[in-house]
Amino acid sequence: MVKRGRIVAFFLLVLLVFSTIGTTMTGITKDIKLGLDLQGGFEILYKVSPAKKGDVIDKKALNSTVEALRQRVDVLGVSEPSIQIEGNDRIRVQLAGVTNQKQARDLLSTQANLTFRDVNDKVLMDGTDLAQGGAKQSFDQSNQPSVSLKLKNAKKFEKITRELSQKPAPNNLIVIWLDYEEGKDSYQKEATKQNPKYLSAASVSSVLTQPDVEISGGNFTVKSATQLAELLNAGSLPVKLDELYSTSVGAQFGEEALHTTILAGIIGIGIIFLYMLFFYRLPGLIAIITLSFYIYLNLVVFDLMHVVMTLPGIAALILGVGMAVDANIITYERIKDELKTGRSVISAYRAGNRRSLATIFDANITTMLAALVLFFYGQSSVKGFATTLMIGIVLSFITAVYGTRLLMSLLVNSRWFDKKPGYFGVKKEQIHDLSKDDGTTVLPTAWDKIDFVKYRKAFFTFSSVLVIIGIISVAVFRLNLGIDFTSGTRIEIPANHTVTQAEIQREMKSLDIKTDDVVITGKSNDTGVVRVVGVLNKKEIANLKDHFKDKYGSEPNVSTVSPTVGKELAKNAMMAIVIASIGIIIYVTIRFEFYMALAAVLALLHDAFFIVTVFSLTKLEVDLTFIAAVLTIVGYSINDTIVTFDRIRENMQKFKSKTFADLAFIVNLSLRETFTRSMNTVLTVVIAVVALLVFGSESIQNFSIALLVGLILGAYSSVFIAAQLWLVWKGKQLKREEQKEVESK
Repeated sequence: MVKRGRIVAFFLLVLLVFSTIGTTMTGITKDIKLGLDLQGGFEILYKVSPAKKGDVIDKKALNSTVEALRQRVDVLGVSEPSIQIEGNDRIRVQLAGVTNQKQARDLLSTQANLTFRDVNDKVLMDGTDLAQGGAKQSFDQSNQPSVSLKLKNAKKFEKITRELSQKPAPNNLIVIWLDYEEGKDSYQKEATKQNPKYLSAASVSSVLTQPDVEISGGNFTVKSATQLAELLNAGSLPVKLDELYSTSVGAQFGEEALHTTILAGIIGIGIIFLYMLFFYRLPGLIAIITLSFYIYLNLVVFDLMHVVMTLPGIAALILGVGMAVDANIITYERIKDELKTGRSVISAYRAGNRRSLATIFDANITTMLAALVLFFYGQSSVKGFATTLMIGIVLSFITAVYGTRLLMSLLVNSRWFDKKPGYFGVKKEQIHDLSKDDGTTVLPTAWDKIDFVKYRKAFFTFSSVLVIIGIISVAVFRLNLGIDFTSGTRIEIPANHTVTQAEIQREMKSLDIKTDDVVITGKSNDTGVVRVVGVLNKKEIANLKDHFKDKYGSEPNVSTVSPTVGKELAKNAMMAIVIASIGIIIYVTIRFEFYMALAAVLALLHDAFFIVTVFSLTKLEVDLTFIAAVLTIVGYSINDTIVTFDRIRENMQKFKSKTFADLAFIVNLSLRETFTRSMNTVLTVVIAVVALLVFGSESIQNFSIALLVGLILGAYSSVFIAAQLWLVWKGKQLKREEQKEVESK
């Protein structure tokens, strides 16, 4: 009997989901903060060192510096700056959406402390005596730009002027000085051309009772007077700041990257939806509903957690959709397997859910391990990518397991589909009545003609050749390491026409900047990517930006990395891969067995190394996003392998395995039973990655290439390397045990 109430409940629930998405999506997307790579801005990592001998950089000093920097950023009008302490002596500043990057850069790191002194250089007052926001640009009696100051304590100023007024000239002078690091900041030079520290001096002949002071006669322009006032209002820095790493992105770059990557996401996700609907029919439709809700939930969580959305973050979200499909595919394939044994739709649904849960859980945990390592060892946007990936893993588990099951149960329990297995992608001729079977009957699959085990030596040889080629390639050609690992400066120059290497080199030469490498990219060869040996300073970066903005109409992106940070990033990248591998070995050993863990890790290291080989042969640039891609593949490769091992473990409980032939039968059977799932899973994620590669921003092109290579290799290694290695090792273990039994007799 059909229970119409459940079908009505299903449609009401779907209507509720999509009406919620439709009515709230716009507001949520508007509230999500965009990173500097999507709206322009810059990021700087400072090393904090003592401003004076004897000072100590402790937690208090770092917190004071953060507060001082925050006050300075407030002057710039940046709505949501990110200023964070890292380690024991570093501060990272991210300013997304800042319009005048040169002004912001100068304002952040300038040491500036105003002092009022007598002729004997005795400090009478300093910047702490200024009222909050008490400095502003004004004009003196000759209508020349000046800076007016308002003091906190009028009585203190009155006392000082009373004492000075009683002294004969020139001892009655009050001298205003500005202390800072000489020669570093252009606007300070402009403000004080005659003397870098001296601002003005006035003779005090009477007692001043008003808390107002004017700095004039300092050769000010309106611009320099305004900047000095802003700097004084922001307060002085208690420490010295040195740039270790910086990157800046023009607003035009950010806007273009946002639009192209969103377009790539829409196309990729749309194709995934069509693929699921075609291959899985009714369950595919439910997958579309739950995946839509999965995307919505991601955006809701980003908004609630104030996650800053970056370009790699959007890539992680799109990739997450492809990975979230995996849990649905595991469940749907299990249900199809149960339907083929002659079970009813309800019985197949329950058995499929029960048998797929552990597999989904294990696969998600191992991917989460890689994401956690990426988060703790990643930097900046890579950390954002890891955050987005972790959120996606949790939400995909919730929506795929609970959301899918809720919707599916309403339809299945309505009994309307009891005799309609075709809605689940199962044809009548594929169904076999195994009601009287003892559990050892093997159902036919589409891959029965393939003997995966028979050609294991050929696969091992092929992979060994790949590894040898990789070793030779890395040894001879090495890797084209980006500035993230080698230090230096990287400049991305957008032009309004097609450019050539010679043209870009000529322009760089006119700026007196020696180039290490110039590459022309872009769909119309309209972007020049320049590598520079050494780290450009603030003045050189400012001149470079102004030059190319005048020349081509938009500012270039500039990234700098110091040698110290370059070495640290390289070390952290290696540590991340090692720790992820150890974590996976431990987990898989606990959940399965040591041989499976070892085989899985060797397979994923094989995948990671082949990605390195491809980048070595093609001379593609290796940067931080490359490491993110490798670690993502590490998590994803083990995900695929675990599904295979889970089926091997299940079949070992059904069939006796006393000989190598028994093991070979089990491995072949398991691979045949899971091969469709493996193909569908990798195809859905590949669709997402190819969409990113073809339609997405060029900024993550190398990242997408690394993912694509890794995904294909991951599918290959799970089937032809990991499972086969386990078979060889397990077979040798059986032989040793058999030999011991013979010897004991």
